[in-house]
Amino acid sequence: QLQLVESGGGLVQPGGSLRLSCAASGFSLDYYAIGWFRQAPGKEREGVSCLWSSDDFIDYAGSVKGRFTISGDNGKNMVYLQMNNLKLDDTATYYCAARGGRPSRDWWSDAARWKYWGRGAQVTVSS
Repeated sequence: QLQLVESGGGLVQPGGSLRLSCAASGFSLDYYAIGWFRQAPGKEREGVSCLWSSDDFIDYAGSVKGRFTISGDNGKNMVYLQMNNLKLDDTATYYCAARGGRPSRDWWSDAARWKYWGRGAQVTVSS
């Protein structure tokens, strides 16, 4: 059974850092892409970053580029999202998602394109 579990959320001050982890089970990251998404109250779920490890395809939303870094450890079936210089607008529930095959730069940020989802981890940026 394919499962995704996020961890590492919490409360942080503006300018601080957090690292989210996504533990994948029941499938191999060699054949599945992982995406990170977030959803703030009253807003649509938005793509933050994605990783297809087979050819090191990585992309980021413009709002996080230069601040967030996605990485993976296929041996451990783990994907991480390092978030630096966090801003108030980064407050949201963060989800990892998986889908088979290589995503496209054109549509990876479309949540409807991703089949499997974790339950989410809350990230709150507040002073």
